[in-house]
Amino acid sequence: MDSRKIFDGREGEASFIKTVQKPGIDGGQKAALNRKGNVLLSEGDVEAARRIFLTTGYSDGLARVGDHYKSQGRVLDALRMYWVAPDKTKAEGIIKDLSGIIKNLIQENRVEEK
Repeated sequence: MDSRKIFDGREGEASFIKTVQKPGIDGGQKAALNRKGNVLLSEGDVEAARRIFLTTGYSDGLARVGDHYKSQGRVLDALRMYWVAPDKTKAEGIIKDLSGIIKNLIQENRVEEK
């Protein structure tokens, strides 16, 4: 099954496909791309920086993109970046918060059913 077909028609949902296949770039190219991503991020072009960091697998850059998303209230997008980074500490904080919300919703639903 072609995993890309799963995302057909969902272009506006900001999803991404994580694969284990690395792009064919050498260390020098990766460093240059990461520098470019850092410049784009500092200039406010977060989406372009995100694409670069996803391509190169630059963990620190991905975590900083996650921080930006979190500061904008885009918690699920932040979680995605932390998960890919991987920055488990930051991801766990969001997961804990979301778990609490789900727990409260379940409890409220049980009270309403009684």
